[in-house]
Amino acid sequence: MTRVVEYAPRVLAATLILAVFWFGFRVLRRLLEGALTRMEIENAIRDLLIEKLLRYAALIMAIVMAADQLGFNVGAALAGLGIAGIAVGFAAQDSVANVIAGILIFWDKPFQVGDWIETEGEYGRVAEITLRSTRIRTTRNTFVVLPNKRVIDATLENYSKHGALRIDVPMGIAYKEDISKARQVLLDAAGQLDGLSADHTSDVVVTELGDSSVNLAVRVWVDSGEHSRAMFARVLESSKTALDEAGIEIPFPHVQLFVDDVKAQVWQGLSTASGPPVAQGTAAASSS
Repeated sequence: MTRVVEYAPRVLAATLILAVFWFGFRVLRRLLEGALTRMEIENAIRDLLIEKLLRYAALIMAIVMAADQLGFNVGAALAGLGIAGIAVGFAAQDSVANVIAGILIFWDKPFQVGDWIETEGEYGRVAEITLRSTRIRTTRNTFVVLPNKRVIDATLENYSKHGALRIDVPMGIAYKEDISKARQVLLDAAGQLDGLSADHTSDVVVTELGDSSVNLAVRVWVDSGEHSRAMFARVLESSKTALDEAGIEIPFPHVQLFVDDVKAQVWQGLSTASGPPVAQGTAAASSS
């Protein structure tokens, strides 16, 4: 009974510490949830900060302080936990980097669920964003999982950020063709396609005077990035068909090679360098 009476105050102090930390956590969680909601922080970050970091930090501190009141040597335990934490940190550094990158994605918002993006050679609709990875559903109906660290480090193109999207379709015509006529043919072909934006006007511009062709760009608009790839293919096909029907040549790359006449003194020089004089017509064969 003497030992129980002596130990009772420590148990009471430890219990009081646990109660204070529990009450403090409840109050702080409510305040933090309100602040994060007003800041429009994503649910994933709220859960990470409140339900994981704040909860476990408060729990660990409460247990350590309560154990100290009960007479346990918490110093050695904390040292062991510190060494174990360092080891785990080195082993999970890639996962930690992905989590930090996920927080940056939620904070900076370069894209959201439902956006059409292209990154790391993959194009598709963002299906889900987690703290570790970004999941994309591609136009091939495949499901691609990209680590957030790679998404942050790579160049990312968002096709849905600003609504309507312009599509540039390259097309080439021969130098002898009339640019104005080709422009009208291409605009008429594009105007017959369904799915173009009614708020923007299509146009055709010269982009380059190439080696074999005058390079044009058929520029059309769609209301959503979801249809950009399909519309590109449709415009490309309709443009080729329209130019063929109008008799406008679409040249393929070619190279012209000009060979000058070989003078008599060249043959004479070759024959002198290779041995006895030879006939002009057989100098090359003899030298080889």
